[in-house]
This record gives sequence, structure tokens and C-alpha cells, in this order.
Amino acid sequence: MVAITINGKVYNTNADPRTPLLWVLRDDLGLTGTKYGCGVAQCGACTVHIDGVANRSCQVPLNSVGRRKVTTIEGLAENGKMNKVQEAWLAQDVPQCGYCQSGMIMAATALLKTTPKPTDEDIDAAMTNICRCGTYQQIRAAIHEAAKG
Repeated sequence: MVAITINGKVYNTNADPRTPLLWVLRDDLGLTGTKYGCGVAQCGACTVHIDGVANRSCQVPLNSVGRRKVTTIEGLAENGKMNKVQEAWLAQDVPQCGYCQSGMIMAATALLKTTPKPTDEDIDAAMTNICRCGTYQQIRAAIHEAAKG
């Protein structure tokens, strides 16, 4: 049995310790906001925070998490209130198909934690997630809006 802290709650799982965190989240714990995209850490749909740092969960084995704290898209809202990135995402009409959005929001939230007032260049460097709908301009605008407030 492996204990893991996700969104402030301790979960126990009998998943093989080599199982990617993505599959533990989705299949074992029912936290399906984190999406499977490519499985090789390129697209970013599976982005979660581990101790506040954005990580591609499809390539993070469960046994590497240890006592670190994992935050998924389900854990960003506090007391039923979306965080500033989630609010800006809606205000800027970012979501199209929506598949990549949880990973994008997680990456943007991590960016603003380390770079509270990012430039366009900072955003371009940090946001390596892939959006097949091409909403990159709206994503940049939403990040700038969230940085204001």
C-alpha cells in the first residue's frame, strides 16, 4: 500500500509503485480532470503540480512522489471559488474543445507562482503544452489577466 497526498487529502493505493501518477490519479482515485494525451510528456494534458512545480504526470512513477504534495485541477479551487487563472480562462474564452485545458491551467498557475508578472516571452517559454484548437493568443491574454489580479 502506498500513501500519497493529493489536493490536501491522503489516499492509499495498491498500485504498482512504477505506475505513472496519471493512471493512479485517473484509474485508482477517480480524479479524471488530469487528462491523458500523448503518454510521453510532450503535450502537457497530464500536467499536475508536485510541491507546486508543474510536472507531466504520465512520466512520473508513483514511487518517485514520496511525501511530496500533489495538486490536480480538482484541487485549485478553494472553498468553491476558482483560482485567478481559472477565472481568467473563462473571461478570455480560452476553452474550445477543452481537452488540454486542465494541463494548461496547471502550467499557467505554476508559471504565475514563480513569475508573478510574466512577459510574453516568459509565457511562451513556460507554456509548452499543446493546444490543438490553437487558442494560444487567448491563453496568453488569460495569463496576463490573471497576473493583474
